[in-house]
Amino acid sequence: MKLLQKALATDAPAAVILIRVAVGGVFFSEGIQKFLFQDELGAGRFTRIGIPAPQVTAPLVGVFEIACGALILLGLLTRVAAIPMIVDMLVAIATTKVPTLLKNGFWSMAHEARTDWAMLLGSILLLVIGAGGWSLDARLSSPPVRRNGKVE
Repeated sequence: MKLLQKALATDAPAAVILIRVAVGGVFFSEGIQKFLFQDELGAGRFTRIGIPAPQVTAPLVGVFEIACGALILLGLLTRVAAIPMIVDMLVAIATTKVPTLLKNGFWSMAHEARTDWAMLLGSILLLVIGAGGWSLDARLSSPPVRRNGKVE
């Protein structure tokens, strides 16, 4: 129970919702697109960039992006949901941006990696500070308010 309380706890400002909407929304959308556009963004893309077992890994990544994106949007288990998304972004950078760096140089890679870096750093931020005041995490981790002997 103590571990769950730590995972839910957040004293971050309510404005963190802006980062949650950006990060969670992009992951949620990208996960869905892995199923809608399998050749371009799902197994076909995973095959082209050399990810092993693309018929398994692409849908698995899609499910994680949808589930974790939704959790981040809701602010529920945000820190836990951020961890697989950090791994997701590290793999994306290693498999798509490092080859661009080696082939086309820094500026080409920097241009192509801008969303990846934003998603990686946004996910790390959510891992570190939590979901913020306007989240289910904050609601669930707060002790119940008692007024006139009644829990509100």
